[in-house]
Amino acid sequence: MTGATPGFEEFVAARGPRLLRVAWLLTGDAHLAEDLLQTVLAKVWPKWRRIAGENPEAYVRKALVNTHASWWRRRWRGEVPHDEVPDTRAMPDPFEGVDLEQSLAAAVRGLPVRQRAVVVLRYFEDLSVEDTADVLGCSTGTVKSQASKALRTLHRLLPAAELVEGGERRG
Repeated sequence: MTGATPGFEEFVAARGPRLLRVAWLLTGDAHLAEDLLQTVLAKVWPKWRRIAGENPEAYVRKALVNTHASWWRRRWRGEVPHDEVPDTRAMPDPFEGVDLEQSLAAAVRGLPVRQRAVVVLRYFEDLSVEDTADVLGCSTGTVKSQASKALRTLHRLLPAAELVEGGERRG
């Protein structure tokens, strides 16, 4: 970047991989994650002098969540009609033979946007309830209820994993 704001390139070099992981967890697609991060960094760069002294990583994380949510709302998510209803009894288990990490990633991607954001920030980014609420611009009670709903859904989708809070397997 020619004429880059001091500190921005260092921030991107140091925190970029972690921020890309957040973007991937939100989008579930490596290419979309790169696009999301690039879009957010392009928005943040002109404001860098103002946010650099604060907590720039939190600012960028919040921008990732908000930009992803706006992308998600714009995408049409209607049903696709088919001639025949598939016989789901004959279909193999979609998680059979897939390791826990991939199953968990797919389950997280299946959560509603707000729940997914809470799970990513609380459990993958290890933010506190308060920090998560700050990033999402909601109350701590909302974070707790969304986390509870998301974990209930994940436990239902991944019963064999026997996950406990924190993502560890029960022994």
